[in-house]
Amino acid sequence: MADELTRIMIIPLRGAKQAPRSRRTERAVKDVRAYIMRHMKVDAEHVWIDKSVNEKLWENGIRNPPSKITVQAVRFDDGLVEVSLVQPAKAEKKE
Repeated sequence: MADELTRIMIIPLRGAKQAPRSRRTERAVKDVRAYIMRHMKVDAEHVWIDKSVNEKLWENGIRNPPSKITVQAVRFDDGLVEVSLVQPAKAEKKE
């Protein structure tokens, strides 16, 4: 636990728009994995993408993925990187 590295990243997914319409979200998932591999310096088999990230990418279907996504990446001692969705901060109510 002492050597955990946590980063919050905004991943651009503009490259997914270059893919054919029927494969854009699949390309976005691959782009997320590639971005994490490049910035956390790990191999593909050491990246674990949480179900919430996958659902966020697929919520608009296969043809319309989001243009960017904010994730939290945690690299553990054994080299495994866990990618999860960052929940937006809730605005405080003023009375």
